[in-house]
Amino acid sequence: MPDDIRISPQTLAILSALLSTPADWRYGYDLSRETGLKSGTLYPILMRLAERDWLETRWEHSDDNGKPRHIYRLTADGAQAARELLEANRGRWAQLKPAFLQA
Repeated sequence: MPDDIRISPQTLAILSALLSTPADWRYGYDLSRETGLKSGTLYPILMRLAERDWLETRWEHSDDNGKPRHIYRLTADGAQAARELLEANRGRWAQLKPAFLQA
């Protein structure tokens, strides 16, 4: 597992959102709405987190339209790493204050 993950404000926002309910499966679309990130930013970060085994991913088949949707949740290691990163970057995160982190 590579240990070189880019810690951007966007990554921190995603990790924070996932930590709000770490055991729950989350849709990318919901994470996008919660963080304010566009899909071109969100999905590459989710893929990097999954490659590092910080996220579990699976396909869920929707009853609404029959199309499968990708869902995500933190692994135990991912939740621990996310907590550590958010704590270590608390000052950096507060300094940057991007719009998608302000609620």
